[in-house]
Amino acid sequence: MPRLADAVALANHRRELKNAARHARAPVTVCCGTGCRAKGAMEVFAALSDKVGASPLGERHEIRQSGCRGFCERGPMVIVGNEELHYEGVTPKHATQIVQETLGNGTVLKPLLYRDPVAKQMVERDPDIPFYANQMRLVLRNCGRADPRSLDDYIAEGSYGALAKALTTMYPEEIIETIEKAGLRGRGGAGFPTGAKWQMCRKAPGKPKYIICNADEGDPGAFMDRSVLEGDPHSVIEGMVIGAYAIGASEGYIYVRAEYPLAVENFTRALEQAASYGLLGEDILGSGFSFAMRVQLIGSFRQSLSHWLGDDSFDFNLRVSLGGGAFVCGEETALMASIEGRAGEPRPKPPFPAQEGLWGLPTNINNVETWATVPLIIERGADWYRGIGTESSKGTKIFSLVGKVKNTGLVEVPMGTTLRKIIFEIGGGTLKDRPFKAVQTGGPSGGCIPAEHLDTPVDYEKLQALGSMMGSGGMIVMDERTCMVDVARYFVTFLEGESCGKCLPCREGTQRIREILSRITQGKGELADIEQLEELCPVIRQTSLCGLGQTAPNPVLSTLRYFRDEYMEHIVEKRCRSGTCKALVNFIVLPEKCTGCMACLKVCPADAIQGALKQAHVIDPNHCDRCGSCFDCCRFDAIIVQ
Repeated sequence: MPRLADAVALANHRRELKNAARHARAPVTVCCGTGCRAKGAMEVFAALSDKVGASPLGERHEIRQSGCRGFCERGPMVIVGNEELHYEGVTPKHATQIVQETLGNGTVLKPLLYRDPVAKQMVERDPDIPFYANQMRLVLRNCGRADPRSLDDYIAEGSYGALAKALTTMYPEEIIETIEKAGLRGRGGAGFPTGAKWQMCRKAPGKPKYIICNADEGDPGAFMDRSVLEGDPHSVIEGMVIGAYAIGASEGYIYVRAEYPLAVENFTRALEQAASYGLLGEDILGSGFSFAMRVQLIGSFRQSLSHWLGDDSFDFNLRVSLGGGAFVCGEETALMASIEGRAGEPRPKPPFPAQEGLWGLPTNINNVETWATVPLIIERGADWYRGIGTESSKGTKIFSLVGKVKNTGLVEVPMGTTLRKIIFEIGGGTLKDRPFKAVQTGGPSGGCIPAEHLDTPVDYEKLQALGSMMGSGGMIVMDERTCMVDVARYFVTFLEGESCGKCLPCREGTQRIREILSRITQGKGELADIEQLEELCPVIRQTSLCGLGQTAPNPVLSTLRYFRDEYMEHIVEKRCRSGTCKALVNFIVLPEKCTGCMACLKVCPADAIQGALKQAHVIDPNHCDRCGSCFDCCRFDAIIVQ
């Protein structure tokens, strides 16, 4: 494909692609995101390609790859034809059936259909599955639809149209005003207004200016950044080019974890493709001509506009910088230090990165989800975007829904959607319909929200009021078998290990908290420990250098706030009601519920369970090592914690 000379050439190319699509072969799309690949999606893709290629059906159907579809638990997924027939749990052995029966005869393979855990019905079409039907997929608009290896696929879907609009019809200040009016807030966690950040960087003295995409998602349980880079890298590139033009930046970096090889591969390929099409590099989309025409049309001297026009042409280069996976490098000043080749340690602010960032020059940093939203706002307008969400939190947000929930995966919903809708309508409710206990939002530094607040509309301020936060979008569902004291201990232990150690409150404070929580879960806690936690946590929050230490107390303070009774049981009664803390657990069998299925006997590593087939079993407390295997495997709830 030759370099696109200008916006007209881009529009013509898109028109040609759409015309060709009308006569193209019907697609059979295999989700080849990281989650589905781990379950054998590439083998499924190869098997389908071989079967179709060796038959006359190859003239009617095309086997395609897509990025992550978000419903990772159900993979590998195959979407058949324009009617979007949804198959899940597909293996290479199913390839022959799909080709012969579905593609050849139009027969629906019912064993491969989605089964709704709530309605107890099979669903054929992908858009009708409640997991998708209850979402508003804007940032994820192309994930699962376009082939991440093909720039033409994205152009056909409308990509880079917003960039053409920005370069040919909008001035930089106008773009920033549009972002401000739309109410877009940073999706990296803090929720700082994006337009205000851009404006600060634009007005800051110093050149060159830089922009950075923070793709080092701090939450290890959240994978939305990785999935967008894998499945729709061009939306991020387009957003960054628009942002660079608005701010006056000539260079940019995307900082991504090296342990996300598919994201790195797809994004690097996308950079090369964008450069070859003239969407990156020098004189993007013939911008020199566009600038000159604008100056002529408004009848002003070029010199009078130089303070915001800059050079005739708009040049922008974008590079990939690989990170080592340090949690603290999700903090912007630590991230910049890492790009510069120094240890990833935060520094005090101010000065803010927009004033003194990368190599001491003005730098704007936004995360993947924020950059991917920018083209939508430029294309559809600020008023359209403001119509989505709540008064203070506009647009949509992606959540990584995991834990004790039936439907796990990536969920994109309008701001203001309730926790109940996300967990029970999209997520399908808790596993085995056990009583819901809590949900943690915001990743390891987030807070735990109890069942009484399930009807809370999700936005930045409301989550913060509940003692949690938006964070990177992690959402972990917990049921009655979760120990909230142990949850707090687990996350604080993680944060202690990820602390860079630069400031004392975080370095020493997280260690002290972890020691106290460990004592409590080991049955050695005292009432004074609660008082010490409540005194120590606010100090760490107020005096730590960066966001890691400032938010590290959240898991502790929120569980103390809502689940104080569990702390008291651990300390006073020396009991863990969920059966998690081994030192405080005794498992017993309820004879009236035990069916004698022998499942617990088979999984017990200590041979502590006795009983014959179809007879009630007994657990010997002297031999039991309290691993909980019997408790987890019992299908009849015949084993309880005493």
